[in-house]
Amino acid sequence: MPKKKIQPLNEVKPLRESLLTPRPISEDEKIFLPSLRPRKFAEFIGQREIVERLKIFISAAQKRSESLDHSLLLGPPGLGKTTLATVISAEMGVQIRITSGPVLTRPGDVAALLSGLKAGDVLFIDEIHRLGKSVEEILYPAMEDYHFDVLIGKGPTARSLRMKVPPFTLIGATTREGDVAAPLRSRFGVILRIDYYSNDELTELIHSVSKRLNFPIMKDAALEISRRARGTPRVAIRLFKRMRDIAQVESRPSVDLDVVEKGMEMLKIDRLGLDYIDRGFIARTSRGRIATQKGFEYLGLKPHQQKNLANQPRLFEQ
Repeated sequence: MPKKKIQPLNEVKPLRESLLTPRPISEDEKIFLPSLRPRKFAEFIGQREIVERLKIFISAAQKRSESLDHSLLLGPPGLGKTTLATVISAEMGVQIRITSGPVLTRPGDVAALLSGLKAGDVLFIDEIHRLGKSVEEILYPAMEDYHFDVLIGKGPTARSLRMKVPPFTLIGATTREGDVAAPLRSRFGVILRIDYYSNDELTELIHSVSKRLNFPIMKDAALEISRRARGTPRVAIRLFKRMRDIAQVESRPSVDLDVVEKGMEMLKIDRLGLDYIDRGFIARTSRGRIATQKGFEYLGLKPHQQKNLANQPRLFEQ
């Protein structure tokens, strides 16, 4: 009996971007998300141990009339590192300047930022692991002694000018802890690891967002979204917004479990929180499912040497 021919998944046009990927915030979301971001610790959901530590550190700094120690936030994307930095600045009652490592390509870029800071301000650098060595060297004396040196002119006539910086707090965020240069890491007085959220925390977050957007969601529906959000607030919010779209198009007064199940089926997101792209990183073999070459590349890992798998069907092999 001839085997039934199955269309390879790599012939199916993949989604341009996974809805479950906690990608960087787009320009449109930068305008929209501030209304959803908590402004104080009292509004911040999850990361209770980290919040309690920060409350103590901030309270102590305020009693001494000092700026908060430089802080490094570690953790996967989409867990609220930028949000936490803005909350810290609000609790300290100071302004925050937000930038990212890839943007700061020259020492002059950092010098311009440092020159514009006021006493106590927060300078937040996202993806701080992507700073170049020359840029980091400007930061080192600024972090420790609140000054940096600028070279004016070229050749024999060049001279160094020392610029003072008011006491400030540098908050760095990274998804790649191992890529942060050791001299830079050692200058952070506070290092915090942000972990994935529990289903209960994400459910609470979804209810909070639904209230801010003035569109209710049933408790079981919020729990179902949280189960498929991979412990990531940014993904949970994005999924809720898509479920809200479906509910509004169908003229429903709220997002219920039926809407969520219909929406997840439409988006091809299974109960494990995996979508089409994620399932494509897994190959079926006689031993079960294993990661494909593309799966290892996606995770930034070196693939294992695999033997006797030449005749096994694979997904996403191109």
